Amino acid sequence: MAFEAEPARAVTADGLGEVFGPAGPLARCVADFAPRPEQLAMAQAVADAIFRRADLVVEAGTGTGKTLAYLVPVLQAGQRAVISTGTRTLQDQLYHRDLPMLAQALGRPARVRMLKGRRNYLCRYRLNRVDTDSAASVAMSRELGEIRAWAQHTGSGDIAELSSIPDVSAVWNAVTSTAENCLGTQCPDFAECHVAKARQAAREADIVVVNHHLLMADLTMKEEGFGQLLPGAEFVVVDEAHRFPDVAQGFFNVSVSAAQIDELLGDLAAEIRAGDTRNVVLEQELDELADALAQARRALPAGTESLGWEQAGQRFSDLLSGQAETLSGLADELEPLTEQSAGIRRCRERCQSIADRVIRIAEADHEEALRWVRPTNRGFVANLTPLDVSPQIEALLDASDCTWVFTSATLAVGHDFGHFTSRLGTREWETRQIPSPFDYGRIARLYLPMSLPEPAAPQYTAHVVDSVLPVLQASRGRAFLLFTSHRALREAAELLRARADFDFPLLVQGEAPRSWLLEEFARSSSPVLLGTATFWEGVDIRGHGLVLVMIDRLPFASPGDPMLAARLEAIRNHGGNPFREYQLPQAVLALKQGVGRLIRDYNDYGVVMVCDPRLSAKSYGRLFLESLPPMPVTRELDDVCRFYAQHQSHQP
Repeated sequence: MAFEAEPARAVTADGLGEVFGPAGPLARCVADFAPRPEQLAMAQAVADAIFRRADLVVEAGTGTGKTLAYLVPVLQAGQRAVISTGTRTLQDQLYHRDLPMLAQALGRPARVRMLKGRRNYLCRYRLNRVDTDSAASVAMSRELGEIRAWAQHTGSGDIAELSSIPDVSAVWNAVTSTAENCLGTQCPDFAECHVAKARQAAREADIVVVNHHLLMADLTMKEEGFGQLLPGAEFVVVDEAHRFPDVAQGFFNVSVSAAQIDELLGDLAAEIRAGDTRNVVLEQELDELADALAQARRALPAGTESLGWEQAGQRFSDLLSGQAETLSGLADELEPLTEQSAGIRRCRERCQSIADRVIRIAEADHEEALRWVRPTNRGFVANLTPLDVSPQIEALLDASDCTWVFTSATLAVGHDFGHFTSRLGTREWETRQIPSPFDYGRIARLYLPMSLPEPAAPQYTAHVVDSVLPVLQASRGRAFLLFTSHRALREAAELLRARADFDFPLLVQGEAPRSWLLEEFARSSSPVLLGTATFWEGVDIRGHGLVLVMIDRLPFASPGDPMLAARLEAIRNHGGNPFREYQLPQAVLALKQGVGRLIRDYNDYGVVMVCDPRLSAKSYGRLFLESLPPMPVTRELDDVCRFYAQHQSHQP
């Protein structure tokens, strides 16, 4: 049985109350389920929005159970839907656990499909073009052998099936496709294309689970085969919606990367090798292009921080423009060879596309968009980024003819959704703010230590370490120490290792992969983990393994970021207040994310320690405090120690 094209069924408050009640289907099917008024309130808001076709933005505090709160109305409405997430973890959870369980519990069978980005699917054409003998390493050659064996029997081509090869392995770039190098319907292996099959299954589904990147690809129809999901959907739920505006902006970004050029040169060399005769002239030109690309990499100033176009330097600009000219000439030379194979035809198109993008970046109007360069491990990414894409996002949402529900735990600044909704355009949104069901007054404290200097003061990080050490003793480790910069993190790690009174297992971002650090944190009895931005969100540690989250500074974005500087200048030029309109709300939302790592379940407890004295000394500190969960605030270390002692005395 599948959903038929019909009006959305009205979902009554009584009906939802029964579903989410103590004797309802969720209580029978969901482990540890307990009725929550907040979850029911969100479900009613979503059901009402779906029935009235009213667009909704809803912030649901941690512990609300927002996933079930929107999935139940989606299933009961009985119409086709798209659900978009910001992370693969949530995408997998929805597809593999929540939706099958709910469909059974509610007696609402539905065809559900999960669609991933094309980099998650094996490309048979590219696999056949890889030369095992020229693999970069013995390990890569071994991995190619495993992939070839797996390719013989896989049905989906989803690379997650082959768990023996890490998803960060370079081999996957060689055997998966991108929008740039895909041959589409011209591919000789198109009939067996895993991406095409996955998209066809998604078009036939009742509910499709995607990520924000794929949702934007469908909205903008930037790839062949997209623009075919939303026209069949009646409504779209965007979970982890705080990430959506930045993802959406990226789709209006024009970029050229060293990795793209590298990959093009490798693909073209493979196509030439596969031809009937060797083309010595072309092979020499590819070598010259590779050398020029290496020179462009070396022309950039040392460091890993993003650079404005002027900071990148004239030599970099000249070398990149030279690459564009050479690639355009190469496209002309490839024209007579395009009849040999679809692969050469696609390489020729890619040569011209990269050349055109470089020219567009080099000649852009810097008042409407920012030209900037981001150094990477593989070289660089040159970008042209519009400063404001809200009109484009609004036009896409309007054109979709869907009902939209955006939800996250961090959308409002205080009680105001204006900062988030303004990034979606000028349309009117219904908004709801659902509080967390947790009893923060009993299970949490916000500790603002006294006597710390301003963050700009010399030795500030040393003062932070001195202040957190007695708290770590009271908490018995089990802590995340979150920093706003890598420099402060490294300094804190050195200081802690030098202290004789610090004897906890120390885990430091950058010294091991993120996944290993989190696994080791869960295995250890009293760990202390030091992290920056990647640990401020998307980490869910429940129970008593994490009882302290320390934040060294209020998370204002770095003033050296060229994108931020350009945005602030644009606001200033339009008569606005850059701090109040952008920097402050962005920092408030980032702090909410960091604080949200602590209390994840009813049985959790702990202390949030914010070291930055501006939180209590500056007038804008009130907005930060109003946006956080209602935790009692203390300035006294003795209060923190008593709080830990009280909760630890009740532990088994």
